Amino acid sequence: MTHVFPRHTRAHPPVAMRGEGAYIIDATGKQYLDGSGGAAVSCLGHSDPEVTQAIKDQADRIAFAHTGFFTSEPAERLADRLIAHAPEGIERVYFVSGGSEAVEAALKLARQYFLEKGETSRTRFIARRQSYHGNTLGALGTGGNLWRREPFAPLMVETSHIAPCFEYRGREDGESPEDYGLRVAGELEAELNRLGPETVIAFVAEPVVGATLGAVPPVPGYFRHIREICDRHGILLILDEVMCGMGRTGTLFACEQDGVRPDIVTIAKGLGAGYQPIGAMLCSGAIYAAIEQGTGFFQHGHTYIGHPIACAAADVVVEKLTAGGMTARAAKMGARLDAALQEAFGQHPHIGDIRGRGMFRGLEIVEDRATKTPFAPERAINKALKAAAFEAGLICYPMGGTIDGRQGDHVLLAPPFIIDDTQIAELVDKLSTALRTVLP
Repeated sequence: MTHVFPRHTRAHPPVAMRGEGAYIIDATGKQYLDGSGGAAVSCLGHSDPEVTQAIKDQADRIAFAHTGFFTSEPAERLADRLIAHAPEGIERVYFVSGGSEAVEAALKLARQYFLEKGETSRTRFIARRQSYHGNTLGALGTGGNLWRREPFAPLMVETSHIAPCFEYRGREDGESPEDYGLRVAGELEAELNRLGPETVIAFVAEPVVGATLGAVPPVPGYFRHIREICDRHGILLILDEVMCGMGRTGTLFACEQDGVRPDIVTIAKGLGAGYQPIGAMLCSGAIYAAIEQGTGFFQHGHTYIGHPIACAAADVVVEKLTAGGMTARAAKMGARLDAALQEAFGQHPHIGDIRGRGMFRGLEIVEDRATKTPFAPERAINKALKAAAFEAGLICYPMGGTIDGRQGDHVLLAPPFIIDDTQIAELVDKLSTALRTVLP
């Protein structure tokens, strides 16, 4: 008997008792290789002694001080560290407690920015189909996954959705990757012209799409075209790096690899590496100046923003990701993981695509490799694969609805950056076992 409200009332998950490096051990002593970092969270693995020591030390000093009254040393240190590595023009950090909160803060700041400038007609956002930006109503409204949106659609912010940059499914025969990127980026301009650019606040996108598409990176030049369109029409570019940021793709900020400058960027998951709940919304100096020179007050806030213990933990995490070399390790070991996946599954009859960057990899599962035909949704391949992998001692992140929110299956892999070659081999072996179980 439990009084916990679980994610699914018919699920009876084992009790996680301890973490050791890349593994989680349950109450029976069974060991699971954390091949997805939970949900791309545990970038440093479990039980990192320096991060846990920082938590203990900060708890001994002060655990909580409301930001309506105080700032804190950990928050100031962490903000300085993040801005030192942030994309060009990003100058301020607003701490929250997770990814959905970070996106909510971004949406509200973007709206208030235009209010401060007197552009009150800007009320809409544009995002992409098959995106995911969080589970609170604003974040869910900008997200483009039909299955998640449908029950709550009447409550959501007004958002238009254009095509994702999904080369495996969208690039036409004879079309170069660059031409494909130009074509799908052009959908943003077309939608702006349809709506009237003066009604639009921002375009919201994940640099590398995570949960809903399975580690899909953009083609070369795509985000450069997006930036040009945003600038031409005076709208903001919000990049959601909650899942793909903080070293996950092999650079601290995922957008670095596309040479794109956001106006606002959101981070979470890997920022705290699972040791404390934390996220952040980072904005440009120009956006901050509009607030500073206007009302001076960002009309937003949560009780636990800038939490000293969470910031102290994240400060050590970011130090390890940067000066400690763990982001560089994610790039190096991510290439090895990709090579192992290609060798094991590159010719698999039911693996249509292997994609991603760094320690962020996706495999798309198909019924017919030649035609890219997906399995029927009723077969729930992704759910069966998750269960089979878990039984084999592997935590991975399969999802359904890859193509349109209903059809398609993929598995997302996002292991800790500390993973070694032996553990990569273990991950591939256990995933192979799961695939043989589900697709004999």
